[in-house]
Amino acid sequence: MGYPTDRTVYFNTLELEHPDNYDLDAFQPDVIVHCGALTWVDYCEENPEESYLKTVQSAKEAIRLCKKYGARLVYTSTDYVFDGTQGPYREEDVVNPLNVYGRHKLEAEQLVLQEVPGSLVLRITNVYGNEIRGKNFVARLVKQLQAGVAFELQLPYDQYATPVNAYDIARMAYRLLADKKSGIYGVASTDFLNRYHLAHKVVRHFGANNVTLTPIDTPSLNQAATRPLIGGFVGLKFATEYPEFAFTSINDYLNQEFPQ
Repeated sequence: MGYPTDRTVYFNTLELEHPDNYDLDAFQPDVIVHCGALTWVDYCEENPEESYLKTVQSAKEAIRLCKKYGARLVYTSTDYVFDGTQGPYREEDVVNPLNVYGRHKLEAEQLVLQEVPGSLVLRITNVYGNEIRGKNFVARLVKQLQAGVAFELQLPYDQYATPVNAYDIARMAYRLLADKKSGIYGVASTDFLNRYHLAHKVVRHFGANNVTLTPIDTPSLNQAATRPLIGGFVGLKFATEYPEFAFTSINDYLNQEFPQ
């Protein structure tokens, strides 16, 4: 659920008494940001007990810590709490998760809102941007393109979402915390597109002629977990409260980080 860097400390939310855990008693946090979850959606479908442990139980332990220290909790959730029939979604839309991952994320976010006054739930999807591991979809695709090796990808044309830069999420969360905001916020940038078109934008930016992108429908992928097809968020709640806040786009990110 986590990985070490030179700027992080060890803390196991599933074992609060672990001897290697960072000394939170000395630190006395005002805010705890909980991003931990088992996000491998198909694996969750086939391993629901592990999914519950790493998504719901870990959130319960974060809640325990918030109650102990009187801290606010920021919980990152997903558009998989919806069924993908009427997206992109607003905060007040009816939830209806289609898979184990979505059900566990919904259970966790409901616990957070019920148990921690002043908590924030940020629903996000298709996060991209700079990260140490380069694990997100865009980062992995960029790495393949930079390697210059020919490859082919089959990508769903019927799964729509609102990709967002992790840096924008951080800026947004900071504003919300500073202004003592609480409740659910759907995080939407300026893009609304399917997985195939997202990859096409990246490949076109690099001018790669040795990459083949094939659009296919979701049933052809034979995935273990059912996906919500028309997902993502409208983001009107945040835009209404912060009309001057400017999100970046996938093109902005590519032009800034990988100028051609």
